[in-house]
Amino acid sequence: MLSVLSYGRLVARAIIGGLSQAESRDFSLVTASCGFGKDVRREEERMRGRGEEERRKMTSYGDDACFTARHSSADVLGVADGVGGWRDYGVDPSQFSGTLMKTCERLVKEGRFIPSHPVGLLTSSYYELLQNKVPLLGGSTACIVVLDRQSRRLHTANLGDSGFLVVRGGEVVHRSDEQTHYFNAPFQLSIAPPGSEGAVLSDSPDAAGSTSFDVLLGDIIVTASDGLFDNMPDYMILQELTKLKGSSYESIQQTARSLAEQAHILAYDPNYMSPFALLACDHGLDVRGGKPDDITVLLSIVAEFTD
Repeated sequence: MLSVLSYGRLVARAIIGGLSQAESRDFSLVTASCGFGKDVRREEERMRGRGEEERRKMTSYGDDACFTARHSSADVLGVADGVGGWRDYGVDPSQFSGTLMKTCERLVKEGRFIPSHPVGLLTSSYYELLQNKVPLLGGSTACIVVLDRQSRRLHTANLGDSGFLVVRGGEVVHRSDEQTHYFNAPFQLSIAPPGSEGAVLSDSPDAAGSTSFDVLLGDIIVTASDGLFDNMPDYMILQELTKLKGSSYESIQQTARSLAEQAHILAYDPNYMSPFALLACDHGLDVRGGKPDDITVLLSIVAEFTD
């Protein structure tokens, strides 16, 4: 029969062993996406006949594009907002943002990236576009978020006015900084037509703001194009996030949709003083209402990794 002391030692070892096992578990991201294109008629035609599963797999909304990818060492996601001004050059802005995100996704799946250096992933993808035999003209902002599963650290790179925020305990604990040359002119990657290089805004991937920090189980990460942040202040986003029920994909998908729908509604409210309108007023412009724009939302929760 075990003595009380021996039994106590066994219990202590079991508890310590359990804690060690829990501490050694990797983290992962459970992510769902939703969005809307600014051109409502075009989006309705694009959505017509698509089932729910097909809509879940969509990676573009108007001129916005996004991706999620999983590698053995990390979960990676990104969003890019094609710059609409390129239409003045007869260029479809969605082609650049879409190709940039697809290239990022492919490089991640091939393992050609370093989790702690998302700027490198953005740089490699951009230079692949530059080296195309047929030039892909256009430009876009870009935000890349990488969760290193084993170190449990989030590494980010953000160029322009797309971005991310991390919510813990109902409060924003981390967020990206918006980068603009002047009002409504974000930093952007671009490829200009021959002879027009100096006439368009073009920034180096190295100009992206980068951050690295630890995350905890249950942290919520919102990665989105400016269509969300220009129409919804933090308190509204936090209010929508209270609808999350655990870390199930279904709940995350429903909440991502709720966020995108709310931003979409506010974007077309002429009497609403949106964050974009308030910022415009700060720059001496008389602006009211929401900002009609493409909206892309990637909503993630930090969970324990499962194969």
